[in-house]
Amino acid sequence: MRIGVVGTGYVGLVAGTCLAESGNHVTCVDIDETRIQMLRAGRVPIYEPGLEELIRTNVKERRLTFTTRLEEAVRNSLLIFITVGTPSDDDGSVDLTAVLAVAEGIAKAMDGYKIVITKSTVPVGTTRRIKKLISGATKHEFDVVFNPEFLKEGNAVDDFMKPDRVVIGAEGPQVGETLKELYAPFVRTGKPIIVMDIESAEMTKYAANALLATKISFMNEIANLCEEVGADVESVRGAIGADARIGSQFLFPGVGYGGSCFPKDVRALIRSGEDAGCELRIVRAVEATNTAQRERFFRKIQKHFNGQLAGKKVAVWGLAFKPGTDDMREAPAITIIELLLEHGALVHAYDPRAGEAAKSFLPDGGVTYSPDCYSALEAADGLVLLTEWPEFRNPDFDKMATLMKERVVFDGRNIYDPLRMRAMGFTYHGIGRR
Repeated sequence: MRIGVVGTGYVGLVAGTCLAESGNHVTCVDIDETRIQMLRAGRVPIYEPGLEELIRTNVKERRLTFTTRLEEAVRNSLLIFITVGTPSDDDGSVDLTAVLAVAEGIAKAMDGYKIVITKSTVPVGTTRRIKKLISGATKHEFDVVFNPEFLKEGNAVDDFMKPDRVVIGAEGPQVGETLKELYAPFVRTGKPIIVMDIESAEMTKYAANALLATKISFMNEIANLCEEVGADVESVRGAIGADARIGSQFLFPGVGYGGSCFPKDVRALIRSGEDAGCELRIVRAVEATNTAQRERFFRKIQKHFNGQLAGKKVAVWGLAFKPGTDDMREAPAITIIELLLEHGALVHAYDPRAGEAAKSFLPDGGVTYSPDCYSALEAADGLVLLTEWPEFRNPDFDKMATLMKERVVFDGRNIYDPLRMRAMGFTYHGIGRR
């Protein structure tokens, strides 16, 4: 099939590349000329394992091209995906400016029948709004579809190539069959392609992310209670995760969720409930718990130093909101580091991928970025671990002990064993650990 993808962020770039890898001819569009030139040269502006190699292969095979001209992509394609950003406003509402602008541009460029597929995460009713907008700007026939993405940053290529399920929101059986044909190569192991009405598909995306965020916040609250009553959350997590009705995923306590999806989608769902006159009490509590978890973790650091953080050198391992990405959006590290700086601490941070990206999110001049994890530890009064990168899981503890001024570790991801840390002479603070 001939496909256009408008937007070359995480979703658009991964979707376009993977669709090209399955034999389709894909044209990716972005208004950023610098970004397009980088992609044409085989350089990827984001870090996503495996993506750069796939882009180079498919560009070489001429299945994947990049342009700033929307009209070119529309006229050369039957299917056009909208994958531009939908940022969250302060009140939780979703800014649809980019989505609607792209829809209008597609309508004006149409030269025949097209299928317009919204892949950006949008509130229920948006795809119908897109249909109405396009109808008013073209005489050509078209169909609209909502096709949510379920990609995890750091594992996005595998998630697209081997999805748990594909959700398609469509009005008629014919367009649904076209999308099923498109995705058939990715579900040969029997994973379902679920076709439903558009509104249900739009709601499915928000409901899935909100439920996963709920598991995280719930487990964080249980971890906090474990600290107060003397239980160990790792034992609790393992036992409840063995229940097939619950499962073990997203039950890891820590400093809270972040990234481009969970925070934004939880807020958007709360706002959708308000607009519909339906208060979502559980979802609202999920957001409040996530915010409180970061503050609670900082108070743990503050308490250890008796409230005297001024002049203390604090090493921070991990800045990105999760391992496997350089994405700093809504990362817990931002909140923790800002609080440390506010109380006078000297922060020396290291992240294998997000060091450069972090500079746009953290105060200018407030953080010293170390070239490696051990450099950050030199004469440090404590280590704060905020992202569970693999290289942090089994470091040289003897070297750490030699470098640090005070052997204290605040483990925001529970990747170390408390007994082992204490046996090696470290003061250890985890989340909900005995």
